[in-house]
Amino acid sequence: MENKAAEAMIHIDHVSRVYRNRSQVEVHALRDIDLALNGGQFISFKGRSGSGKTTLLNCISTLDTPTDGQVTIFDETVTRLSPEEATAWRRDHVGFIFQTFGLIPTLSAYENVDLMLRLNHLSTHARHERVVEYLDLVGLKTRVNHRPHELSGGQQQRVAIARALANQPKLLIADEPTGELDSTTACDIFDLFKTIVRERGLTILMATHDPLSDDYVDQVIKLKDGCVVHE
Repeated sequence: MENKAAEAMIHIDHVSRVYRNRSQVEVHALRDIDLALNGGQFISFKGRSGSGKTTLLNCISTLDTPTDGQVTIFDETVTRLSPEEATAWRRDHVGFIFQTFGLIPTLSAYENVDLMLRLNHLSTHARHERVVEYLDLVGLKTRVNHRPHELSGGQQQRVAIARALANQPKLLIADEPTGELDSTTACDIFDLFKTIVRERGLTILMATHDPLSDDYVDQVIKLKDGCVVHE
């Protein structure tokens, strides 16, 4: 399928993020990051713990605000949004996947995905179609009634991916999505991400330590001490 999102761009213009620790000493988490990223791609940010990759993802997705610089995504300068506007923008345009799956243990796979759609007030029929579609997409059509403890770690992450996709975001943010998985299962998740990008035209930005991801992504951006050191 032709990738229709390839012309969309994500612009990260001279973004810095400075925190103060408990001793009021400045910590430079990001230092003048300047990137232009193609939409419709699977891009990984790599680096040691403390390199700034998660902070950069948070600034891109509006979970955090840069100290300096701006981020423009699909022609929207998201760093200019108010907190309320940023919350609405995330709800409409961004899906999140984390290292810990974050599933509600008392709910089935179907119910975990459906809950996200209930929060957006979709009709019962529309919700059902979406839940079935995305659980099928991640290969769990026969596991819809299983609760998290009845699923493997890889299957739980697939439920989390279906949940993140259910609101049909333009951008998927994945922070160490395979950190709790063995290497074989991690490769399955990376391959699923690659398929989603190719078939659905999404943009996936992923922070990871996993060297296996290099075989699946379109671009690797390496960070060290808050700076981009290699693309």
